[in-house]
Amino acid sequence: MMNAKIIKTEEEYEKILSRIEALMDAPPGSADEDELELLGMLAEKYEEEHCPINLPSPVEAIRFFMEQNGLSKANMVQYLGSISRVSEVLNGKRGLSKTMIRNLVEGLGIPAEILLEAHFSGTAQQGRKEDLYPLQKTG
Repeated sequence: MMNAKIIKTEEEYEKILSRIEALMDAPPGSADEDELELLGMLAEKYEEEHCPINLPSPVEAIRFFMEQNGLSKANMVQYLGSISRVSEVLNGKRGLSKTMIRNLVEGLGIPAEILLEAHFSGTAQQGRKEDLYPLQKTG
């Protein structure tokens, strides 16, 4: 069992990742599984502090969702308005209105926190992409 402690350096982080990899097939309920869970939490904490991942822009999120779900610009008309509005939004020439945001959240399940990013004062929000992607159509 590795001596678990707060990770302070990249070297310690790499050692923890190696140990986590070695424990990936730990039997349920075992001491190895407990160690794996603890080391996973320590690694996650280190990553949150040292490896932040910015949320995608609203346009990046919409494009990603369209690609993942095989949606065309024509499919987006019902959420964004006319085909010209769809093009303007996807080209960054028009921001999202409250109605557009509501339609995208309710109709496609794109997280509101991403779509609302454009309404904040230009400061980037930080979050974990793996918590948000892959986006999947709900309903």
